[in-house]
Amino acid sequence: MSLRQRPVSAESSFTDSQKKPAKEQPLPPPPSKYPSTLFIFLGAVTLSALVFFASNLSSFGAPRASLDYVAPYALCSSESSKVYTVDAENSQTQCILVDKQYILTTGTLEEVQSHWDSLKREGPELQIRYIPAGSIVVPGLSDAHGHILEYGASRQLALEGTKNIQETVARVRNYILANPDIHSNTSTYVLGGGWDHTVWPTTRWPMAADLDSDPVLRGRPIVLQSKDCHALWVSSKAMETSLPFPDVVDGGVIFRDGSGHPNGMFLDNAQDIIVQPELTEKDLVRRFSVAVKDLISFGLTSVHDAGLNPMSLKFFARQAALNKLPIRIYGMTFFDENGEYWGNTTKPIIDAANGRLTARSVKIFADGALRTGGAALYEPYADNPTTNGVMRISSEVLHHWIPLFLRDGWQVNVHAIGDRANGIVMDVFEATLKGINISASRPRLEHAQIITQADRERLGRLGVIASVQPTHAISDMWYAQDRLGPERVKNLYAFRSLVDSGARIALGSDFPVESPNPLSGFYAAITRLSPDGTSPHGPGGWFPEERLSRQEALRGMTIDPAYASFTETTLGSLESGKRADFVIFSQDIMSIDVDQILDTKVIATVIDGSPVYGRF
Repeated sequence: MSLRQRPVSAESSFTDSQKKPAKEQPLPPPPSKYPSTLFIFLGAVTLSALVFFASNLSSFGAPRASLDYVAPYALCSSESSKVYTVDAENSQTQCILVDKQYILTTGTLEEVQSHWDSLKREGPELQIRYIPAGSIVVPGLSDAHGHILEYGASRQLALEGTKNIQETVARVRNYILANPDIHSNTSTYVLGGGWDHTVWPTTRWPMAADLDSDPVLRGRPIVLQSKDCHALWVSSKAMETSLPFPDVVDGGVIFRDGSGHPNGMFLDNAQDIIVQPELTEKDLVRRFSVAVKDLISFGLTSVHDAGLNPMSLKFFARQAALNKLPIRIYGMTFFDENGEYWGNTTKPIIDAANGRLTARSVKIFADGALRTGGAALYEPYADNPTTNGVMRISSEVLHHWIPLFLRDGWQVNVHAIGDRANGIVMDVFEATLKGINISASRPRLEHAQIITQADRERLGRLGVIASVQPTHAISDMWYAQDRLGPERVKNLYAFRSLVDSGARIALGSDFPVESPNPLSGFYAAITRLSPDGTSPHGPGGWFPEERLSRQEALRGMTIDPAYASFTETTLGSLESGKRADFVIFSQDIMSIDVDQILDTKVIATVIDGSPVYGRF
């Protein structure tokens, strides 16, 4: 996702003389059936702001204790060993003993009671609490790749599920009419996201003319993000405020009409051209509140936010200082390869706000997305042989910056989707990681969607983490073979092959591209089926040989993302000395029939020993 945007200029005008024809560029593949990814909102910011903030984090003050005191308690299952610890042996037990923010021990009720009595502590007596019959306890769940503020923004004008261009335009019109402040002021930006051209019957992309044709929309600055967050569909007014346009955008595409004028569709790096309004504190708080309310209701206790900039990072720190950070955030700070290098001047933020906020990794984009035809492939797309995708950053630039960030102590997380992008990034990692302690650096491939067998083997050998999204697999499976062909598609979302190569995987959703509900990812990982039980390969699943086991899927959203965020000694499993982050599910997802998994409810989400959602 791109985080670079230009400030609004009231002096721009959209005249034919300023529309610059560009060199002919191959368009991405035409839309096909179904697909996956995000919502861009971030305003203009500077690298110096991040440097200033990181070096002055203490100016926000030491955060107050984030949770009220909780009397010591043992949480137990009355039926059998229904506490899944996710320790090295994947053991199950009856109880966990919690005091304040930490797990003291696990075991049978007799064992934890005896342990507590042996401590001979003064104060409240140990409380014994039982989970409901049929329910289970698992460690707090992590989403290894999501976008918190963007998710909150996507709920404002959600365009998911529209069946065609006309229905999408109608939804925007109804939103404007339902909001008097927007309706009465035609200069107010209308921001929305989630449209998915791959499920529409038309073979063409939407254009500014589609928005301008509606009398309610005409003359308004409208910016609509695609489902995968790799395309912007904008109105003529939004283009007018974004002039001048370059002839060519490295790593991006400006769609143009027959006369060479921009037609309102901007892909990948070209999205950065479009001006969007700066966000107010009220905007940020609203988006954050909407997002966190949903995330904790799904059982998420930690999110790896895959694209922070100085504005969002400072906002999260303010929330933490105000005791308003009810979820753990592991931030990846976006790097603009055209800006200044900041890896040697900015100090990573580690375990601020009592372990609620960390920002010690950098996020770099290598290519675009498969859905919009921007994923960089070795060979042309099967459904559009004129292109093999887009590298948003050159191999030479990657070879320059990645070693510097690793040298200066930053974890490097690279967005790579196509096989060519993944291969290039693996080349850089292989050259750079020689002599480097892999446990101290823990580099990651974000998405790692199409990877050749040779590169999968390199992934395991080098110790690079694959941060993957199972729900992308069941979204993309319907069109993937048309786009890649029958042989190359076998390398897409090959999760079992990744694990068998020795690679460590961390599971996420890329919300708001997909649902942040971790049960959706768990179900997708172990079935490779749509929620209705179907797939292009039948009820057995899409390439069923690439399914994960339930234990692997649970580890992929608990201890594995903890390792991927350097927190495996404090989070990710229910063991003595670790933080008391856990989730109570209404059903045993480790044993029930797969068609019941998505009906499972979250009874409680607990962070640092206290429920942030539900009760027990």
